[in-house]
Amino acid sequence: MTAISEQSSTTTLLRFATAGSVDDGKSTLVGRLLHDSKSVLTDQLEAVEHASRSRGQEAPDLALLTDGLRAEREQGITIDVAYRYFATPRRRFILADTPGHVQYTRNMVTGASTAELAVVLVDARNGVVEQTRRHAAVAALLRVPHVVLAVNKMDLVDYAEPVFAAIAEEFTSYAASLGVPEVTAIPISALAGDNVVEPSAHMDWYGGPTVLEHLETVPVSHDLTACHARFPVQYVIRPQTAEHPDYRGYAGQIAAGAFRVGEAVTVLPSGRTSTIAGIDALGESVDIAWAPQSVTLRLADDIDISRGDLIAPADDAPAVTQDVEATVCHVADHPLTVGQRVLLKHTTRTVKAIVKDIPSRLALDDLSQHPAPGQLVANDIGRVVVRTAEPLALDAYADSRRTGSFLLIDPADGTTLTAGMAGASFATAAGAEAGTGTEADAWDF
Repeated sequence: MTAISEQSSTTTLLRFATAGSVDDGKSTLVGRLLHDSKSVLTDQLEAVEHASRSRGQEAPDLALLTDGLRAEREQGITIDVAYRYFATPRRRFILADTPGHVQYTRNMVTGASTAELAVVLVDARNGVVEQTRRHAAVAALLRVPHVVLAVNKMDLVDYAEPVFAAIAEEFTSYAASLGVPEVTAIPISALAGDNVVEPSAHMDWYGGPTVLEHLETVPVSHDLTACHARFPVQYVIRPQTAEHPDYRGYAGQIAAGAFRVGEAVTVLPSGRTSTIAGIDALGESVDIAWAPQSVTLRLADDIDISRGDLIAPADDAPAVTQDVEATVCHVADHPLTVGQRVLLKHTTRTVKAIVKDIPSRLALDDLSQHPAPGQLVANDIGRVVVRTAEPLALDAYADSRRTGSFLLIDPADGTTLTAGMAGASFATAAGAEAGTGTEADAWDF
């Protein structure tokens, strides 16, 4: 227990996403982070400087460090999710620069689905706009644990503290209504570099961290032993050699929690029980393993187990169901309709399914529910009810982002149709509004 706690208390990698309305300066902020943290290679900077000069700009346009598509550079907007890796002496980062246009909401869902922090930008001149609220709602739906409000272009409002304070208060209030547990507001100028990596000399009224300082110090670790232990089986190892005539192991990556030798486990969806006889990791036998390690579990009993089965503690196994109620974001260009036959992919398991109902579509600007829309089109977020041909061991997304998420796939051509999150939509719907739990409970990963 102590070894795992020590291991999980040190987090060296932070995944975060940027979002905001069009022209709020997302790509410029990312470029400034990369440039001022000395994470840009010389040839990359030279290429950006050359491209900027060819467009008649005297100073290098740092947004070009992430806007790599020709259409993005021509239009001056972000279209696709741009992933970038950089590191400082204190932490490593994987960032996703997501688009701001309404029609690219699905791209933000993709970028923020694995993020532990979301940076939502607001233009200080415009304040909180509809797209700002939309991105805050998406971050809340995806249960992103930490949200940063970056009030950008403070240089264009004379670095006025009242402007920043009003925007921060409005956004924080809206985020709280969504059940977001934490918002950190930072006034910045991405173009000038104020409060991005270095503290601003123009805003002595602000005493908080810079964007990079917050990214380096925000606590993103949690005790993995407190999570519901889940092990999706990816491959059955049965060598049947002279050296290993009776070896039978179940290989995969631990999705959450920890497993120990001697622990009683249940195999789902069959419900058969056994105990863990051994755990093999990197060619050696170990007594304990935890997420996200890739290991091979050996059980005491010979049970019919195949790819797609889930191994969980016998006293903490998820419920098995064929009726899945979830919030989904539709990402395909053709609509999702009631009665449509699909494939549902959950961890390593893929089953046939049918869309039984689409009860509502969510309007992210005012969080109203439009009942019985009949279909979901690209970028729509709504509630669906899916009936699967085989039972699934599915957690609520609020309990586990890994085992509570799934994809709906077109069986004809393999196109991804929707990204799904099982259970209640917002954290407030799961507990805070109903009075059944605290915000911290609703955001338990």
